[in-house]
Amino acid sequence: MGAQCEATANRAVGAPMSIFERFLSVWVFLCIVAGIALGQLLPGLFQSIGRMEVAKVNLPVGFLIWVMIIPMLVKVDFAALHQVRQHIRGIGVTLFVNWLVKPFSMAFLGWLFIRQLFAPMLPPDQIDSYIAGLILLAAAPCTAMVFVWSRLTGGDPLFTLSQVALNDSIMVIAFAPLVAFLLGLSSITVPWDTLLTSVVLYIVIPVILAQLLRKSLLAKGEAAFEATMARIGPWSIAALLATLVLLFAFQGEAILQQPLVIALLAVPILIQVFFNSALAYWLNRAVGEKHNIACPSALIGASNFF
Repeated sequence: MGAQCEATANRAVGAPMSIFERFLSVWVFLCIVAGIALGQLLPGLFQSIGRMEVAKVNLPVGFLIWVMIIPMLVKVDFAALHQVRQHIRGIGVTLFVNWLVKPFSMAFLGWLFIRQLFAPMLPPDQIDSYIAGLILLAAAPCTAMVFVWSRLTGGDPLFTLSQVALNDSIMVIAFAPLVAFLLGLSSITVPWDTLLTSVVLYIVIPVILAQLLRKSLLAKGEAAFEATMARIGPWSIAALLATLVLLFAFQGEAILQQPLVIALLAVPILIQVFFNSALAYWLNRAVGEKHNIACPSALIGASNFF
């Protein structure tokens, strides 16, 4: 879905992808392999990096996410924030898919694949925890990565920021009761410090830094602003790839020890990603939203990771 949106955006606005961006999937795959390999070759180093946490939020990964999203946030003009009201239908689709479709579809897919179809191939005592993990994953949608995918697909940066901020605000309130309901529990321990730290780290601080940079660049003139944006734009992709190396270095041992389990768990996740992204994109176009609104809305509906 992301690749289709990206191609459509480039045709629509006449902004051809660079060779590097065109083969991004290849670089992602190579970084995954490199991350797993480095995690095995230098376990001590990556264990030390993995321990650099505040409220279970890894600080090196947080810094790389800043580098990923700040180039897009610099483009956001808060004086034009009221224009988001023109895309209230896109916001509505985002909220509908994220909170009424996505968690429930994952709960169903988890029951279908993990408890029914794949149960004979999985450790019986781990099935409940696998389903719980899938539900938790779906109920905590991505924030930071949406900025990167939105930039690559020609998405509206102001709309992207608005939907991410609203979605994160709702997550702080709705995460616990929604997960508790889906897991059939009367209560659940919610890592509030992790949620709040993530919102501050991935939204509040990058927005402040980006707006300070924007003000500084615009003071030098429009030409200086555009020239700087052209230089820092590639930082997003470089930081994305570096983040993948870190994450897979952290988790490489688990992947190598249980490759079948990882592959089986990936099936419902991939189905859910394609289903929700396609649904969100189609609903946006059906209600009259353009590609630069429909695509960011579809991306946040499909994302699960940061």
